[in-house]
Parts: sequence; structure tokens; C-alpha cells
Amino acid sequence: MSMTGIILAAVVVGGTGLFIGVFLGIAGKKFAVKVDEREEAILGVLPGNNCGGCGYAGCSGLAAAIVAGEAEVSGCPVGGSPVAAKIGEIMGVSADGQEKMTAFVKCAGTCEKAQDEYEYHGVRDCVMVNMMQDAGPKGCDYGCLGFGNCVKACPFDAIHIVNGIAVVDKEKCKACGKCIAACPKKLIELVPYKQQTFVQCNSNDKGKALMDVCAVGCIGCKLCEKNCEAGAITVTNFLAHIDASKCTNCGVCADKCPRKVIVPRKIPVS
Repeated sequence: MSMTGIILAAVVVGGTGLFIGVFLGIAGKKFAVKVDEREEAILGVLPGNNCGGCGYAGCSGLAAAIVAGEAEVSGCPVGGSPVAAKIGEIMGVSADGQEKMTAFVKCAGTCEKAQDEYEYHGVRDCVMVNMMQDAGPKGCDYGCLGFGNCVKACPFDAIHIVNGIAVVDKEKCKACGKCIAACPKKLIELVPYKQQTFVQCNSNDKGKALMDVCAVGCIGCKLCEKNCEAGAITVTNFLAHIDASKCTNCGVCADKCPRKVIVPRKIPVS
């Protein structure tokens, strides 16, 4: 190839590149989507865990939703009240007091207290096991399977399998809700951090059926309900429920419970 041909090719390639660059630059400015400065400011104060506990696809999704008025300034469960207050300042609104929450597992059926119907030697996955015969090897169809899907889902190392059941460390829990979504038994719920009294059971089996498979499950005897002066406990479908907004944490229900399934929260030892 002659020198003239080489120079011509270089000019054509260079000119084409220059044209494309100018075109993209103009198009970028013309079609640029303006980002609200408040959105960037909110993203700057969010924790950045991208856990999805707020219901949006990461922190950027929540920031956009707050600016658009589709989410509350207190929408981040991980950041809690401090972050909500900062976002409120950015948005120029008052951030209502957000009560700190934590996850709680409604099962006390440890290896010693709950019976197994058969031995399971398969994939260690709660969802898979829940689809097996009798919803898993555990005699109680409502109990924790103990294969740790919640542990794998937690981005904060706040839940562990202790003696066959999941236990939450409320000091580490950020109430993101990922463990709740991961549990096929729907055993985990968010409760107020300050709450001290809990029913560690989720079974709706009648008394005798439950006692045949678990040494501690709620039998729906209603002694807790009858002795609660605050009216904070109701028994429905053979299972006691505590209304945290009414509970005074007096401990009477725990004393009266013949199964000792109503107990103060226990913090696991790592």
C-alpha cells in the first residue's frame, strides 16, 4: 500500500471517530436525564447496604422513590431514625419517630425438645426440605427446619442456627426483612426492639397433637390470656399472640404458661 493510501485511511478513520465523538457528545447533552440533587444527597446518607429491606432495588431505588414522593423519609429499616432525620432535612419535612425493630423467630423446638419423624439426608435447604414428606422431618409441621436459609439471606450476620433452630441476635439485626422472605415456614416476624416478652411458637395444632411432637409448644390453654391485665394476649387457633403495643412486659403470662413457651428474648452466644 502506498503512503498516500495509508494517510487517506488514517484521515478517514480519524474523521469518522471525531464525527462519532462529537455526535455522542451533543446527543448526551440533549437527551441527558437530569438527576435531582436531593436524590444524590439522600443516596449519600443511606447506609449503602442495598439489602432491599425497604422494598426497592437497593439504596438508589429508595432515594429515587423518596424524591418522587413514593416512599417515606423513614423508608430505610437499616438506617433507622438517625438516617430518617437526615433525609427529612434534605426533603424539608419532619421525620416522624421510627420505632426500632428487630426480627424474632417463633419457634423453641430445639433438637432436644422437638421430635423428628424421619432422618433427612438431602439438600440442606429449607425450601427444598419443606416440600418433602410431611413438610420436612420435624414432627411439628410449623417448626423451624434448621437448615439456615435465613442465615444465608442475612447480610448482617445477625441470625444463626443454634441447637437446631434459628436464633436472632437483636444487637446485630437491622430489620431488613430478608430472613422473613427466606423462611418457607413464615416463622420470622419483626417486633419492637424494646419488646421483652415473646411466644416462641407458631403451631396451630391442638394440645395433644402438639404435645406428641414438641415438649414446649403452645397448647392454646388460654391461661396467659385470662391472666393478662393489660389485655395484650389473645389465643387464636390454639396459639397465643402478644400485642406489643399493649404489652407491659410484666411477665405474668410467662409465669402462668404451663409449657414455658412465653419467655424473655434470648441473645445467642456466637
